[in-house]
Amino acid sequence: MTFSDTAILFEPFHLKTLSLRNRIVMAPMTRTFAPEGIPGRNVADYYRRRAENDVGLILSEGTVIDRPAASNHPAIPHFHGETALAGWQRVIDGVHQAGGRMGPQIWHVGSVANSMTDWVPAAEIESPSGLLSPGEPRGIAMTDEDIADAIDSFARAAAAAKALGFDTLEIHGAHGYLIDQFFWAGTNERSDRFGGATIRERAHFASEVIKSVRVAVGPDFPIILRVSQWKQQDYTVRLAETPALMTDWLAPLVEAGVDILHCSQRRFWEPEFPAIDGESGLNFAGWAKKLTGAATISVGSVGLSGEVMGAFAGEASTPQSFDALIERMDRGEFDLIAVGRAILNDPEWVSKVRGNNSAAFKGFSAAAFGELY
Repeated sequence: MTFSDTAILFEPFHLKTLSLRNRIVMAPMTRTFAPEGIPGRNVADYYRRRAENDVGLILSEGTVIDRPAASNHPAIPHFHGETALAGWQRVIDGVHQAGGRMGPQIWHVGSVANSMTDWVPAAEIESPSGLLSPGEPRGIAMTDEDIADAIDSFARAAAAAKALGFDTLEIHGAHGYLIDQFFWAGTNERSDRFGGATIRERAHFASEVIKSVRVAVGPDFPIILRVSQWKQQDYTVRLAETPALMTDWLAPLVEAGVDILHCSQRRFWEPEFPAIDGESGLNFAGWAKKLTGAATISVGSVGLSGEVMGAFAGEASTPQSFDALIERMDRGEFDLIAVGRAILNDPEWVSKVRGNNSAAFKGFSAAAFGELY
């Protein structure tokens, strides 16, 4: 494995009140170690170890908002309620003591089931149109009251994040979960102001969530939004087939208050569109930055072979070269790079990158999902 000059990864990054020591982000990775939604000391220690080992920005596992069916697993952490928030206070205090920066990812799973459990919430499963995927019913369509409460619940979680002392927050709008189900024509058949024939119209729910969150945290607190073309229900789905449609999708979200777009690809090196207007090979984050002017995070199989959904299916991975990543960062294609499995599996991964210790990199196996290293 070749090892590139990684100095660019360790340049600082500043946006509003967020100051990072380097450009490496720990990507959100679902963990189920919070019984009854309460993160304990083991969760706090897990994140602190990453902060102690030079991760620039830690984004937490998905944490669910205060809606009765926002979760699809009983041990996914909540971001509401006195006891759960006390657990997150312990987390952020530990990260800060280690010199790190962190934001929670706030989340509603919509109508998506969890393959690891048969558990279902006591409340009705909800989504824009009562669909899991096109033509596949699951749960009920949200009422206007449900939508209003969900928007308010995102804002309450955001306000809690700021009050606890987190440095930023991320709204989960990707991978076929609730916000993404509003984006996707195949799961949003609504005829009201939260539906429509165009991606701009179907982005209205997300825009209202973002506006509400912005009011809750004020003008200077950075807001990150995770977005994806692909869905776990269908890897081939594309919300925007052209740069013009991507602008229709993402520009209103930035206008609503997003500071950083976290652009999820399964493989970060793949071009988002064919060569257009002299921009040959830009990935999703590169196009999002070009079209909206927002800062972007790229993500997708960094440092390891294979990709994350294959890992969930049991596929093992081996360490890979950084050449493609360094080349793209050198030309300013995106601002930050998120790393999931490599950091989940090894709290010292960033320190090893900084020290050019490629011989110590670990492979990844699905067994790592069952441990908090």
